[in-house]
Amino acid sequence: MNDISARTDEPRRSFSLGLGLTNECNLACQFCYRDPSRVDRLAPGQVRAVLDRLPVRSVNLGTGENGMHPQFPALLDLLRHEPLKLTITSNGHSIAVIDDEQVRAFADVEFSIDYPNRAEQDAQRGAGNWDLVMEQAARCRRLGVGVTFIAVMMRSNFDRLHEIAAVAARFDAPLRINVYQAVRTDAFALTYEEYWDGFARLFSETDVIAIGEPLVRAMAGLPARSGGCGTGTVRVTPRGRVQPCVYWGGTGQALGTLIEAGSEIVETEPFVAARALPEPCRGCAHEAACHGGCAGRRRLMDALDAVDPYCPVVRGEDRTLAVRMAASRDLPKLESACTTIVQARI
Repeated sequence: MNDISARTDEPRRSFSLGLGLTNECNLACQFCYRDPSRVDRLAPGQVRAVLDRLPVRSVNLGTGENGMHPQFPALLDLLRHEPLKLTITSNGHSIAVIDDEQVRAFADVEFSIDYPNRAEQDAQRGAGNWDLVMEQAARCRRLGVGVTFIAVMMRSNFDRLHEIAAVAARFDAPLRINVYQAVRTDAFALTYEEYWDGFARLFSETDVIAIGEPLVRAMAGLPARSGGCGTGTVRVTPRGRVQPCVYWGGTGQALGTLIEAGSEIVETEPFVAARALPEPCRGCAHEAACHGGCAGRRRLMDALDAVDPYCPVVRGEDRTLAVRMAASRDLPKLESACTTIVQARI
C-alpha cells in the first residue's frame, strides 16, 4: 500500500526542460542566438535544484556547446541517472570529447547542419565541421543512439531544406527545423514569401512527423496541439535565468523564482504572456491551431499583442499547405514548441 501511495503522490513528469550548461562554443556562427560577449555556466547545484523542483520528462542541452563546460562529465552523470529522456544539440564537438558510455546516456543526439554539402557547411561554421558531424552521427548510430539533424530555416537555405533531410536519411535520422529568429541580427531573417515558399517546398519533398510552428500547423489543416510555449516548456539559460522559450526576449526571471514556484512557474507573467492570444486574432478561423503564431517571434519584435508577421490571414491570402504525414516516431523533441520535424521521402 505504501508503494502504491508513493507512486500516486509522485508528480506527473510533464515538463520539457531546456538547459544551457554554458554559452561557450568552439564556433562563431553568425546566425546563432547565444550571447558571445561573456562566459556563463550553470553549476551542478543549480541543475540539481531545478530537477528537484520541476517534474521533468525530458531535458535537452542546448544554447552553447555543452561539452566545453569544465564540469560536463559530472553534469552528464547527474542527468543520466534521472528518470527522463536526455538529448543534446551539438555541432559535433560535445560528442567527440566524450566516451562511448557517456554517449549512450543520450536518447537522441541532434546535430546542427544548415547546408547539404561540405563546402557550404564549412564555409559557414568552420573547416572540418561537416566531417565532424558525419563522423559523430555515424558513431551514435553504431552505439544504438538515436540521431536527429537540426537546421535553422533562414534566408540562405529556406528552399533547400529537403536536401538536408536527404543527408539526414543516410543515418535513419529525421530533420528538425526551427525558423530563424532575429535575436542578435535580422540579416538571416526570412521574408514573408521565403517563409511560405520554404515550407511549401519542404513539404513537397518530405513527409511530416510533427509541426509545431503554429501558423504552419494551421495552414496544414492540423488540429490544435497541447503543450508548447508557456505551458510545458521551460528554458534555463547559462546565466541562470528562466524563460518560457529559447527565443524569448529580455533577461528572463531569476532561477530562484523557478526553485520557489516549481510547476507553478507557468503561472508567472512571462509564461502567461507566452500563451496569451493576441487581441487581433480573436475570432479567427485558425484561432485554436495557430493561437497568434509564434509568441517568441512577436516578443522579439516588441509586438506581443500583434499578429505574427508571417500571418497570411491579415493579408487576405490563402496559404494552404499540402502535407503527407509520416509514420509516428518516438522522438524526445516531438512536442517542442514552434519546431517542425520531417523525414526524407523515399
